[in-house]
Amino acid sequence: MRTPRVAVIGAGIGGLSAALLLAARGLDVTVLERAPEVGGKMREVVVAGRPIDSGPTVFTMRWVFDEMLESVGARLEDHLVLHPLAVLARHAWSEAERLDLFADIDASADTIGAFAGAQEARGYRAFCDRARRIYATLEPAFIRTPRPTPVSLALSAGLGGLGALWGVSPFATLWGALGGHFADPRLRQLFGRYATYCGCSPFLAPATLMLIAHVEQSGVWTVEGGMHRVARVLRDLATARGAQFRLGTPVEEIMVRGGRTAGLRLADGDTIACDAVILNADAAALAQGLFGAEAARAVPATRREDRSLSAVTWSLLAEAEGFPLLRHTVFFGRDYAAEFDSVFRHGRLPGDPTVYVCAQDRGDEDGATPAQPERLLCLVNAPPRGDKGQPDAEEVAACETRAFEAMARCGLRLRRSAEATVVTTPTGFERIFPATGGALYGRTVHGWQASFQRPGATTRLPGLYLAGGSVHPGAGVPMAAMSGRLAAERLIADLASARQA
Repeated sequence: MRTPRVAVIGAGIGGLSAALLLAARGLDVTVLERAPEVGGKMREVVVAGRPIDSGPTVFTMRWVFDEMLESVGARLEDHLVLHPLAVLARHAWSEAERLDLFADIDASADTIGAFAGAQEARGYRAFCDRARRIYATLEPAFIRTPRPTPVSLALSAGLGGLGALWGVSPFATLWGALGGHFADPRLRQLFGRYATYCGCSPFLAPATLMLIAHVEQSGVWTVEGGMHRVARVLRDLATARGAQFRLGTPVEEIMVRGGRTAGLRLADGDTIACDAVILNADAAALAQGLFGAEAARAVPATRREDRSLSAVTWSLLAEAEGFPLLRHTVFFGRDYAAEFDSVFRHGRLPGDPTVYVCAQDRGDEDGATPAQPERLLCLVNAPPRGDKGQPDAEEVAACETRAFEAMARCGLRLRRSAEATVVTTPTGFERIFPATGGALYGRTVHGWQASFQRPGATTRLPGLYLAGGSVHPGAGVPMAAMSGRLAAERLIADLASARQA
């Protein structure tokens, strides 16, 4: 029989994972990427000749990649050098208020006790236990399952598991649930930040996102050579198994014939016939017709008000002094509620932003100051309005002033220059990821139903499948990889059914 031909649009982590798995199964796989390099949101910005990770900065849920590589006859440790972090992040509110969070629960409880008192340390232990139980409930029933529903979750739990399912607190907000564990508003702020990992507000996102605490305690690694190395490894493994990559090749249209996917029309007018397509782009781009009017009907549209967070980022080389940066440091604003109110309700950059800094030449130990200038990624949350040209240059400049003042308030002084800084705004992210407004995580998961409203791997158009951070099981590097796995498995199953028919 003829070898099925599959086209993968987009070489983000979801598309790369799907391409690797399909190529390993012997399918004829071609990956088409409009950018000159693979990686998607796992992007690398070169500043003064030095590469800076300017997308995801942590490697978690290693088991996703261990399982994927094992299934294609490879081992992760043979291709990536990973360094575990003992300190997950350093957090600061002022020069006098600092707290390190550790992968080890006991170490974190001790520091929390010294920082905020014994009652808060006990609350933290209870919080960790709750996060562990939520994760144990949702990993098999949600993360590994194609497009689950509330009904399927209940059925998978059975009568004996309904108590555990109720324990994931689906109807509580993350911020509200944290109030049951922490009286100190700084600790609620620290753990509420987990909502931003999915592009959400902690005041609107469900308490189920507490599971991220357990994910981090299970292991956070840095990748030798930078996070972009992960994308290159997946590309190389897929290539070794026969996948072909065409970079700098925009796709104009997903062609439909006889009510199913038939091929692709490229921007240069060339066409590619194929039996199936996996789209690793934001589902909003598909719904808005960026891949043709017929394919646009394959998924429902994402409302602008349902878009997740965007960001303003500064990828820069700077001389840092006055504050002991670790690999990951968070400088909190003084009014967390106002920050998310500005972004989600008013569509404005926050007046007192929280600033995340990834110091990429540092590890998790104090005293190991790298050669200066060092590579830094600084990030603040932003509204996804890049398709409206917002925020404008004046607002971004004001935000930059406030962000670097917030770091200075905590003691960090950065000597930097415009020549060694690359700024990316929601408008810039909209150009890179069209039809999103710059949203970086697909649609928000505000409210208990939102997690079930993301598209799954299959669409209304036979032969068209979805992968990436905008589809189930959600945003983030491991979730995007899992989406690629789910798409590949569904495609293979459908091909097998068609052959038997």
